[in-house]
Amino acid sequence: MKKYAIILAVMLFAACPGGNVAEEYKLPEPLRTNRSIEECLAARRSVRGFASDTLTTEQIATLLWAAQGITDTARGFRTAPSAGATYPLETYLVTHQGIFLYHPAAHKITLVKKGDKRAELALACLGQYWVGKAPASIVLCAVPERTSQRYGERAMRYIWMEAGHAAQNILLEAVALDLGGVPIGAFSDDAVSKLLDLDKAEDKTIPLYVLSVGTPKR
Repeated sequence: MKKYAIILAVMLFAACPGGNVAEEYKLPEPLRTNRSIEECLAARRSVRGFASDTLTTEQIATLLWAAQGITDTARGFRTAPSAGATYPLETYLVTHQGIFLYHPAAHKITLVKKGDKRAELALACLGQYWVGKAPASIVLCAVPERTSQRYGERAMRYIWMEAGHAAQNILLEAVALDLGGVPIGAFSDDAVSKLLDLDKAEDKTIPLYVLSVGTPKR
């Protein structure tokens, strides 16, 4: 497993100018750290300065699992609570290799758009330059209809709550992995939607939250 993870990390996330990017990647199992939840809560701070280190595939897999990973395969329950288990969230990953969509049930990512789009994401986040410097950003989006079919006009408040749950999971997991992250709510909805090709999604999908993660700059 370790050898496999290292090979996959090189293929997907290490710098490889001109290298090919596959359409789909099965992710390794999430890491298990020995840091307590209390320690992570106490250490969590917004980090806007990132080292140039590239995140490993195992770190990426663990952050995505923390956001929306499956914790009960029989019932499909996830790491973050969801109103009526309607699970409206869609999780996108932006790295120097491209933009990817996370699929919780299969614990895999699929390529949405190839190429380094981090600078474009930073512009969409109203010029917050650290977004362009972070090795990875996780963009939480939602398909409101999944929840509104059951809860009507109350659906959006539940969806925002769920996004907050998932975001905190990401930020605390980042601390557990000796990484840092910053949550970003100031962005152009239209610009982020265009960048992620949300208009091409099967269901109407909207962006909710951006979380940039990386090794804190010392």
